[in-house]
Parts: sequence; C-alpha cells; structure tokens
Amino acid sequence: MVRIPDEEFERMVGDIFDALPDDMVRPLENVAILIEDQPDGARPRLFGLYSGRPLTRRSVYGFGELPDRITLFRNNLEASAASEDDLRARVRLTLVHEIGHYFGLSDERLRELGWA
Repeated sequence: MVRIPDEEFERMVGDIFDALPDDMVRPLENVAILIEDQPDGARPRLFGLYSGRPLTRRSVYGFGELPDRITLFRNNLEASAASEDDLRARVRLTLVHEIGHYFGLSDERLRELGWA
C-alpha cells in the first residue's frame, strides 16, 4: 500500500492527464475528473468509474448539460500499489480506461487494447 498526501495525489493525476496523447484528450468535452474514496464495503472494488453518456450514444449535446464524470477511487488505487511508480502506472491505466468508456469502448475492447 502506498499513501501520499492529497495535494500530491491530485498533482499526480494532473501530471498524468497532461502527459496523455493529444488525440486522446483533445476530444474530451464537458468531462470532470474527480478523486474520491470508494466507501468501505462497496462492491465491486473499483479503481475508477465513468458516469455519463458515451459519445457513441449521444445525439445532441446541448448547452447546460451536466458534465460527464470520471471518478478515480484513491483508496483502492493506493491500496493496490506496491510503490509510488506502481501507483502512477495504475492511475494512468485507470484514467485511460475510463476515457475509453467516454468514447464508447466496452471493457472487452479496452482489454484487447491493453487499457484494462
């Protein structure tokens, strides 16, 4: 388990997001990235969760729509990491995975791409 201060974790997520390829992040529109702890006892234990309507299911996306959300579950990510480098890798993979869901990719397709 790795535990880092809140500010450092937030900075890590920001740095990882900023380092993702432009063709992956440029098309993101109205998406909030949140960092939370998943409640104890919640099942399944998740590293991340995409909440919203994937691009493949949208018709008209209009003014005033609430943002889609990508939530990173810090407690689960930290609990599964053996080192800070491992944590960074897990955060990156989780972020890419949830961005894939924004684009409408299934878990099966994300596994095929190595994003799961």
